[in-house]
Amino acid sequence: MLRSLFSAISGMRSQQTKLDVVGNNIANVNTTGFKGSRVKFQDMLSQTVRSASAPMGGRAGVNPSQVGLGMTVGGIETLHTQGSLQATGRVTDFAIQGSGYFMVADGTRTYYTRDGGFALMNGNLVNATNGLKLMGFQADANGNIDTMGPLGPITIPIGEKAITRPTTEIDLTGNLSNAATTPHITFVTVFDAQGGSHELEIEMTPPVAPAVNTWSYVVRQKDSATSLGGGTIEFDDFGNYKAPATAMSPITLTLANTENLSIDLDFSLVSQVAAETTALVKHQNGYPPGELVTFGVSNTGIVTGVYSNGLTSDLGQITLAFFSNAEGLLKLGGNLFELSSSSGIPRVGAPGEEGRGTIESGMLEMSNVDLAYEFVEMISTSRAFQANSRVVSTSDEMLQELIHLKR
Repeated sequence: MLRSLFSAISGMRSQQTKLDVVGNNIANVNTTGFKGSRVKFQDMLSQTVRSASAPMGGRAGVNPSQVGLGMTVGGIETLHTQGSLQATGRVTDFAIQGSGYFMVADGTRTYYTRDGGFALMNGNLVNATNGLKLMGFQADANGNIDTMGPLGPITIPIGEKAITRPTTEIDLTGNLSNAATTPHITFVTVFDAQGGSHELEIEMTPPVAPAVNTWSYVVRQKDSATSLGGGTIEFDDFGNYKAPATAMSPITLTLANTENLSIDLDFSLVSQVAAETTALVKHQNGYPPGELVTFGVSNTGIVTGVYSNGLTSDLGQITLAFFSNAEGLLKLGGNLFELSSSSGIPRVGAPGEEGRGTIESGMLEMSNVDLAYEFVEMISTSRAFQANSRVVSTSDEMLQELIHLKR
C-alpha cells in the first residue's frame, strides 16, 4: 500500500517538474534566439517479488515478478533546433541560418548566443542589454583579414576615420581615329597617399609614316611642360590594341609632402579605326579623403565599410562557434550559453564553413518554441498529475479500510 503512495508522489513531483519546463517554454515564446526544453522521464528501481527460473524437469521457466517503485526525471534536454527568421531591416541585427553560435565576451570570459540583436556602441557591435562585445577577426589598414589571427571585438568607426587611396592605375577607353593628324589630349584627376588631388593631361600623338599604326603619348601635369613619362601605343591592322613585347613603364609624379605616385597606364580598351577620336580616361583607382558612413555584413560574416568618397573596404569578419554536442551547453540566462564538460570544445571560424551556418543580416531568429505543442503538453501533464493524485486518494481509502477492520 505504501509503495503505491510513494509511486504516485514521485509521479506528481515529476509532472510538476515537467509543468515548470512547459511554463518556461511558453513564457519565452517571443524571446529572441531562445531554445526550448523538454523533460524525459524514466522509471525508478523495481522491487523483485519473485526471481526468474529456467526450464527444469519438463516444466517451463518462470518469468520474474517485479513491482515498480515510481518514476523520476531522467533529464531535461535543450532543443537546439532552428527558429524561424524575422526580418527587421536593422543593419546590426543578425540571424544564424544553421548550427553556429555568436561569440560574445566581456574581456575576461567568452559566452555563446543565438541572439543576434546587436547595437553599435563606441565603435563596437555589442549586446545592448548586457554590453557584451561581438567577437571576430579585425582587418588591417589595407582591408586584409587574417582568419588565423587572434579574436577580438570588431571596430567599426562610423564617422571617425578618414581613408584615402593613392592612384596606381589609369584605364583608358575609346577610339583614336586612323585619319587623325593632330594630337589628342584627355585629362584625369589623380590622388596621392594623403588624398591630395593632381590634374594630369595625357597627350596622344598620331603616327608618323611609315609607322602608321603606332601612336606616341606623354603625360604631364596640367599647365606644365615637364613630362612625367610616356611611350608608344601600337595597333594591329584591324585597329585592335596590340600589347607591347615588354611591359610599359609607369609614370612618376614627384611630390614634396608625401610619397611619390607611380601610375600604370592601361590602353587595352582603346582602338584605332576610321571613326571620330573619343579616347578618354575610363577609370583611375585613387580616392580623396572620406569618412565611414555605413557598413554591411555578408553571409560569410565579412563586415564591409562604405565611405563617403565611394570607397569600400573590409573592416573585419564575424566568427561563429560550432559544437559537436550543442545540447550539452549550459544556460546562463540572458540568452547566453557557456561551455560544459558535455558540450565539447567549440570549432571557431568563419561562417559557412565546417557546419557553422551562415549569417543573415537585417534579421533575427525567433524562439523555437511551438506554442500549440506546449499547450498539448500542458494538458497531458495536468491530467497525469491529476491521475497520480487519484492514486494517492485511492491508497488512502484502502488504508482507511484496513484501520476499520480492527473495530
